[in-house]
Amino acid sequence: MRNLIKSLTYLILAVIIFTSCRERVSSPDNVSYGEATKQLVAMVNKDSLLKSLLISSIKRAKEINPDTVSNPAQSLEQYFAFVSKVERSMPWTYVTNNKQRTSFEHIFQSLCTFYFVIDQPLPALEGKNQYYNSLQYYEPFAKWLTTFNKSWQNYLESEESWSKEFYEIVAKDSAFGILNSWYEEPAKWKTFNQFFARHLSSPSARPIASPEDNSVVTSFADAEPQGVWAIDSSSTIVDNNGVSVKSANIKHIQKLLGDDSQYKNAFNNGTFTHSFLNVNDYHRYHFPISGTIKEVRVIQGMNPTGGVITWNPDEKQYKFNPSSINWQMLETRGCVILETKDYGLVALLPIGMAAVGSVNFETNIKVGEKVRKGDMLGYFLFGGSDFIMIFQDKVTFTLDVPKNSNSNSYKHLLMGERLGNLTIN
Repeated sequence: MRNLIKSLTYLILAVIIFTSCRERVSSPDNVSYGEATKQLVAMVNKDSLLKSLLISSIKRAKEINPDTVSNPAQSLEQYFAFVSKVERSMPWTYVTNNKQRTSFEHIFQSLCTFYFVIDQPLPALEGKNQYYNSLQYYEPFAKWLTTFNKSWQNYLESEESWSKEFYEIVAKDSAFGILNSWYEEPAKWKTFNQFFARHLSSPSARPIASPEDNSVVTSFADAEPQGVWAIDSSSTIVDNNGVSVKSANIKHIQKLLGDDSQYKNAFNNGTFTHSFLNVNDYHRYHFPISGTIKEVRVIQGMNPTGGVITWNPDEKQYKFNPSSINWQMLETRGCVILETKDYGLVALLPIGMAAVGSVNFETNIKVGEKVRKGDMLGYFLFGGSDFIMIFQDKVTFTLDVPKNSNSNSYKHLLMGERLGNLTIN
């Protein structure tokens, strides 16, 4: 009898120890997750709806792309592990796919991998007035995504994020143009973000088209133009089919400029254009036209990817379409209103999209400052980015950029090249 009691006691102790170990393994405080990932685990454990939405998004992404290489987060536990890995990784290392031949392709496809999982339209989010009904726009997940971006940014701003090896990786990829003598001495780069927000070696690296002629509008950055849209009398952007889309007021210029802008109603019947900066582009932006600064603001918003990510199973590649005009209304963005001598007010909006998206202005960007075409305006940190320009009524902006022969997309421009021209109606 005594031996039986002793055996039962040992068995109970073993169960207690085993259960305790299981709880410690599943507890975010005792797993080697990054700090932002720990916060997400805690949020999901407390919020059953968020957990259900995240599981549904992961499931839908898996159904579309079941490949575990290009979509490694195929369960909730795998998603946490994947996010934590990204939080402390170089942008080209957290997904290894032999289909990618260059560091640019690795970075681009890796970013798409990260956002594809949370960019799935979910039936449960329909009718909530959220762009694309995907998890990355849903609170509280959207707020957590900004927390994650800041955590990753901290890593990419540390000296741990840069080395001679990393420099050689990007230098041998022609997409970054590092060996073109365009940029400052690489010895100045001590972190990944210093490389990413690199300066030009001199103004001659990006000549400014017609610097004295304000009717010629130059490209504000190395970027690909996406098109031109009209703005109607109610300040709503009109799509290319001529239809004013007013769903959730998401295409209103007032929403884009922000309620506290004194110029929010100044662009009725105006013109809207935007260009997309990819991850390999020079990520400093400049004034595309000369004038006097009337307003400078940063509008805090979300940091989703913007655009729409799709999976091409034949090519085994993610595709990203940034051409739509809804998502910028939600992003963290800058807003500079410029007064020109002959063409009225011009709104300039750098959009900090995707991972670690940020908007930063130069220290001299202040109200009353006179600026010339080509002068530095600011810079983005890591991630894709967008830049919007808006003109007033009675000013016609014409995009001069030709389209690529093998697609419907516009030719990629370097900062300072001719983007379009202005005429007075």
